[in-house]
Amino acid sequence: MLDRPSVGAQDRVSAVVHRMLLDRSITRSVGSDDDLRQAGLSSLDMVNLVLTIEAEFDVRIPESDITPANFRSIALISKLVISLLGGVK
Repeated sequence: MLDRPSVGAQDRVSAVVHRMLLDRSITRSVGSDDDLRQAGLSSLDMVNLVLTIEAEFDVRIPESDITPANFRSIALISKLVISLLGGVK
């Protein structure tokens, strides 16, 4: 299958996270494996991040997957999104 959900997913997740950081006036550079809480996102920001990811990718994240471990970094969020879109885990 040529249309793989992983293509571009990490870039889109990264764009969402960086928009959120800018909205919070957080100017720290954040890489794909950096801890988003340490970057400055609060618990409320993390809830908003879940909702924004759901809207961006038109997916529903199961309650059991809404954990700090799955939303710790851009890479981990991307992995979750790819799995929800039916891609390779």
